[in-house]
Amino acid sequence: MANINIPRLDLHDYTHGSAEQRHQFSQAIGKAFNETGFVTIANHGMDKALIDELYQVVQAFFALPENTKSKYEIPGLAGQRGYTSKGKEKAKDAKVPDLKEFWQRGQGDNPVVDELPRFDQVTGEVFRRLETAGCALLKAIAVYLGLQEDYFEPKVIQGNSILRAIHYFPIEDPDSLPDDAVRAGAHEDINLITLLIGASADGLEVLTREGTWYPVKAHGEDIVVNVGDMLQRLTNNKLKSTTHRVVNPPRELMKTSRFSVPFFLHPKADMSLAALESCIDAGHPKAYPDVTAGEYLDERLREIGLKM
Repeated sequence: MANINIPRLDLHDYTHGSAEQRHQFSQAIGKAFNETGFVTIANHGMDKALIDELYQVVQAFFALPENTKSKYEIPGLAGQRGYTSKGKEKAKDAKVPDLKEFWQRGQGDNPVVDELPRFDQVTGEVFRRLETAGCALLKAIAVYLGLQEDYFEPKVIQGNSILRAIHYFPIEDPDSLPDDAVRAGAHEDINLITLLIGASADGLEVLTREGTWYPVKAHGEDIVVNVGDMLQRLTNNKLKSTTHRVVNPPRELMKTSRFSVPFFLHPKADMSLAALESCIDAGHPKAYPDVTAGEYLDERLREIGLKM
């Protein structure tokens, strides 16, 4: 098995710790993001009761009839709010769509699911708590990068962050699948960082530097946090947006569902992703053209099939 640095860190050490604990946390997350792009985080501000209820309302939504769910699919929004049905999203350069359907909520107005009174409240509360945790993690990352601690704060508050509830639906007839159809094809996330509340089943794998796939597992209520492409661009590849995927389960479990709820922390559309001067030197020349977060998001939504 590859030796891979995915440390388990306690966010409390950064938000409530001593100067030494804060420094150690910042260095540890920076080192992991420099090497593998993944960490697991404890004490992130969500209790077990909230996580349990989140999964209850998410499972209840996806159990609704197709014609009920489809009334929450909003044309023209590229899946950024409400429901996105099966067969819409694919990994960049993939030939076939991922085996999933999903719901997304963001800042401001979101569709309210009339059939499930708690759905809007619970997903809204999870959104707020993960945004708070994400902002704290970005402070630690800013310190690691030698920036002011609140460098990211004005760029991400009221930004384009998304909470996505995903249902990887059961495969009733595995033999009918195209050979390359998987729950989520190998991809990198678009945003700054992703915070993932543990999934209901295994399947998440990250691509190591040696080119092997390594399964990522979180303990209990820990969340998994990874670097997205926007942070990789901003840091001129110093922090790694690691390729990951969700593989199909063993054949005997193909007829079961898998649920997953990632929070994609996005900045405002006008944030510049131009490489930080401190991340450019003779050994690391500037790797990407300058672009805003909004321009990059638009380009990627087209590549993954959500925007025409």
